[in-house]
Amino acid sequence: MVVCVCNAIREKDLKQVAREGCATPCSAYARLGRRPKCGQCVPFARTIIAAERASI
Repeated sequence: MVVCVCNAIREKDLKQVAREGCATPCSAYARLGRRPKCGQCVPFARTIIAAERASI
Protein backbone atom coordinates (compact mmCIF):
# COMPACT_ATOMS: atom_id res chain seq x y z
CA MET A 1 0.00 0.00 0.00
CA VAL A 2 1.26 3.52 -0.75
CA VAL A 3 1.58 5.55 2.44
CA CYS A 4 3.04 8.74 0.99
CA VAL A 5 1.80 9.69 -2.45
CA CYS A 6 4.11 12.72 -2.70
CA ASN A 7 7.22 10.55 -2.27
CA ALA A 8 5.86 7.18 -3.47
CA ILE A 9 6.74 5.54 -0.15
CA ARG A 10 5.13 2.17 0.42
CA GLU A 11 4.19 0.53 3.69
CA LYS A 12 6.82 -2.18 3.16
CA ASP A 13 9.52 0.53 2.87
CA LEU A 14 8.51 2.07 6.19
CA LYS A 15 8.42 -1.32 7.89
CA GLN A 16 11.90 -2.12 6.62
CA VAL A 17 13.49 1.11 7.90
CA ALA A 18 11.62 0.71 11.20
CA ARG A 19 13.27 -2.70 11.59
CA GLU A 20 16.60 -1.01 10.82
CA GLY A 21 16.12 1.40 13.74
CA CYS A 22 14.14 4.39 12.50
CA ALA A 23 11.62 5.39 15.17
CA THR A 24 10.02 8.49 13.63
CA PRO A 25 8.58 9.37 10.24
CA CYS A 26 11.26 12.03 9.72
CA SER A 27 14.10 9.60 10.38
CA ALA A 28 12.43 6.95 8.21
CA TYR A 29 11.93 9.35 5.32
CA ALA A 30 15.53 10.56 5.65
CA ARG A 31 16.77 6.94 5.53
CA LEU A 32 14.81 6.56 2.30
CA GLY A 33 16.37 9.75 0.91
CA ARG A 34 13.18 11.75 1.09
CA ARG A 35 11.34 14.18 3.36
CA PRO A 36 7.66 14.80 4.09
CA LYS A 37 6.12 17.28 1.67
CA CYS A 38 2.42 17.91 2.37
CA GLY A 39 2.53 16.03 5.70
CA GLN A 40 -0.80 14.24 5.42
CA CYS A 41 0.95 10.86 5.58
CA VAL A 42 2.93 11.52 8.77
CA PRO A 43 0.30 10.30 11.29
CA PHE A 44 -0.24 7.08 9.33
CA ALA A 45 3.51 6.59 8.88
CA ARG A 46 3.98 7.09 12.64
CA THR A 47 1.40 4.34 13.33
CA ILE A 48 3.04 1.90 10.91
CA ILE A 49 6.50 2.54 12.34
CA ALA A 50 5.33 2.18 15.95
CA ALA A 51 3.54 -1.09 15.20
CA GLU A 52 6.54 -2.53 13.40
CA ARG A 53 8.96 -1.52 16.16
CA ALA A 54 6.64 -3.03 18.78
CA SER A 55 6.74 -6.37 16.97
CA ILE A 56 10.54 -6.56 16.96
